[in-house]
Amino acid sequence: METIRQLLVSFPFILFTALLPLVGLYWLCVMLRLAPVELFEKDSLRDDHLASALVALGFAGVPTSLALSWLIVLAAGITLTVELVVLRWLEVGLFIVPIGVVLLWASFALASPIAESLCRQMGPWFHRHQARRSLLGKCVKVTQAASEGQPGRAVLTDDPSCEVRLLSKQDRLGSEGEYRVLVKYLPDEDAFRSVEKEAFLETRARLRQLKGKSKKSRTEGTLAPH
Repeated sequence: METIRQLLVSFPFILFTALLPLVGLYWLCVMLRLAPVELFEKDSLRDDHLASALVALGFAGVPTSLALSWLIVLAAGITLTVELVVLRWLEVGLFIVPIGVVLLWASFALASPIAESLCRQMGPWFHRHQARRSLLGKCVKVTQAASEGQPGRAVLTDDPSCEVRLLSKQDRLGSEGEYRVLVKYLPDEDAFRSVEKEAFLETRARLRQLKGKSKKSRTEGTLAPH
């Protein structure tokens, strides 16, 4: 018991000692309807925000709070296991800081695909309980094409029981059978704007390239002689 207590207040697990109670408190507030389940979601994927970043990592279809919760819980379990099995037997001294940082990174990296799989299995439950903004980034198949003044209809490709309404501009009407990605939620109409799946993937790829070039330019500017 004393060993566990020491691990809970030592680096790197002390990070989770602080985060896990916050996760538990948040979900308690959700169950009591004191906090929204879609705490981090926005109406659009246009801007860079937490929900948008997680969608890019494959966590579309569930609230960001759920994805973060699974990541924290799983990474905490991995970190604690490594500390119990390996680190507590080693005399690392001050090297615990760089070792701990690497362990935290590795724990979240290992937790990510597991969390993504768990979120994918839990997705249909949230789809049925009107977590609408968390659907942004999901791929849908058009079942009824939109017409001028009339919304179209589509179903999620991985959950056909979930149907959504599509509103499109006149020159961007989707055709029946087309695959599209939801990119904006319109709460007043309870409908979505969407783009072609290929265009969405191409835009994501271009944004990653532009960000990489921007970081490279800033680095070169910092290193350039004055």
